[in-house]
Amino acid sequence: MPIFKKRTVDDLGEKKRDMPEGLWTKCPSCGESLYEQALVKNLRVCTHCGYHFTMSAPERVASLCDDGTFVEMDATLNSVNPLGFKGYVEKVAANQEKTGLGEAVLTGRGAIESIPVLLAIMDFRFLGGSMGSVVGEKITRAIEAATAEGKAVIVFSSSGGARMHEGILSLMQMGKTSGALARHSEARLPFISVLTHPTTGGVTASFATLGDVILAEPGCMIGFAGARVVKETTHADLPKGFQTAEFMLQHGLLDRIVVRKDMRTTLAALLRYMTRG
Repeated sequence: MPIFKKRTVDDLGEKKRDMPEGLWTKCPSCGESLYEQALVKNLRVCTHCGYHFTMSAPERVASLCDDGTFVEMDATLNSVNPLGFKGYVEKVAANQEKTGLGEAVLTGRGAIESIPVLLAIMDFRFLGGSMGSVVGEKITRAIEAATAEGKAVIVFSSSGGARMHEGILSLMQMGKTSGALARHSEARLPFISVLTHPTTGGVTASFATLGDVILAEPGCMIGFAGARVVKETTHADLPKGFQTAEFMLQHGLLDRIVVRKDMRTTLAALLRYMTRG
């Protein structure tokens, strides 16, 4: 009779099947597993291949603005359901809870290297960054405040386009934001547009491509309709890299592609040049 009982796998307890949620993120470009805290420290850019992950609006503010200078505007503006779209109110509420934001854009006053500026930063996590009435209104108010105060305005775009839940009211935001920018331009004040992944639809067709200077992050998708829709409509083979930031730079839509770690210093340099008396 054996003195010691032979141990089995069951004696080791419950098997740990999964890694703790949120500790690691897999890069969709190179497949590398990235430690979440290290990814956040590196501004959500892959340390192996340079892939730029989607960045939330609060993270973007923290990476750009001088400490303690950002003050949010119009935080209490809320979407209504003008078309009676089934489940829309619940979707908005769910996205508010998920993101901690009131809408798909965060607007406010801040300073970048001591230069005062108005900011509008879209957040793709909130209903795909879609532009409804509140998003258009908030961006318009930020532009109008910049015009009234004689300041530059910077808009970071990240959007699937107009919000279908609000129909024609969403499309009207294209004209409203563009009109505000026309008045801003007439006041000879600068507008810097920064395109991030993805920038599509009615956002691309309005304020996103009206900047005095248009910047973009590497590899981001920029376009109106999706590549599949364009191909089916034109019945033509699309060129390599179609709708990427690099393709758009080559064809004249962009002024520069800027990696995330250089965005703050690049914006500050542009602001100094564009706002000097």
